[in-house]
Amino acid sequence: MVIAVIADIVGSRTLANRAAAQRDLESALERASLAMPEHARTADPLRAVVGDELQGTFPSLRIALAATTLQRLALPPGVDLRFGLGIGPAEEIPSAAGALAEGPAWWAARAAVERVEELAAREVPQARTWVAAAPEERAATELVRIANAGALARDRLIGRWSDRVRRLVYGRITGATQAELADAEGISQSAVSQTLSAAGATAIIAGFEELVAPG
Repeated sequence: MVIAVIADIVGSRTLANRAAAQRDLESALERASLAMPEHARTADPLRAVVGDELQGTFPSLRIALAATTLQRLALPPGVDLRFGLGIGPAEEIPSAAGALAEGPAWWAARAAVERVEELAAREVPQARTWVAAAPEERAATELVRIANAGALARDRLIGRWSDRVRRLVYGRITGATQAELADAEGISQSAVSQTLSAAGATAIIAGFEELVAPG
């Protein structure tokens, strides 16, 4: 069993410079992948596959949720992603074009990304993440519901933040001090502290640490 992740760019057709946005996005995703704790990294990080879609796999749901948190925080200004996480078995089918991702985990991830798109278009505008399990993974039903409840709360909070707040939270998660962040942003350390506090950033930082804790 793996966690398959399908992501797509929100509003990709409205981006002023699609090619530049793609370059910046891929650079941000690579940076976020390398910033994950070593024990929590995946051999198959999120990568562009076709059009505005990206795919990757993770060894566990909590690592996938941690990775997508860091990825959203790392995104360049004006670019956002929605994520579908699928729980289940997966396989690679050989082809002339290379290995093709296939199996219930990917079908569940596809259903999940379609579901979160529906939620964002209707009752939950800031929803960006959804988890679904393959039908045979009945034991995962409760885990999926808990994960989706947490993901909705996470997305609501991050969705309200400015680009600066996201940079500051990303920096704190990846080990930068408040003084270092203040220098990078050209503001005082006190302003960094106040900004993080007002944004409720500690909830995301603590949640990330729980997700990537060893064991």
